[in-house]
Amino acid sequence: MITEDVKRLLVIDDDPDFADYVKRKAEGLGYEVSTLSDPNLFKGAYAEFKPDMIVLDIEGIELVQWLAEQNCTAQILAVAGYNPYYGKIALGLGEVWGLKVETYQKPISLAILRGALS
Repeated sequence: MITEDVKRLLVIDDDPDFADYVKRKAEGLGYEVSTLSDPNLFKGAYAEFKPDMIVLDIEGIELVQWLAEQNCTAQILAVAGYNPYYGKIALGLGEVWGLKVETYQKPISLAILRGALS
């Protein structure tokens, strides 16, 4: 049973090990977590799940624009796996579009992940 005070986290990442790592840590902090590896399923999952926070593999930068178009109020943790420049782009776009975006570079330490989720 879902209560209104449970925070919801939606994780979209093509690396299932990373998604599972985030899920386990977030559940330990009391989050209800949904994970996806297919960006084509993101829009439907976002509408249905109504997350408070999103961990977004930033190689899918076009989803940042889509979230802005949806007037997203969720905190977005944009994660770059290969190119840190993507994080700078996401941060800049989030600022322009009024989104709450933080950027991180993989691998993310447990301490940093806990801090971001707290």
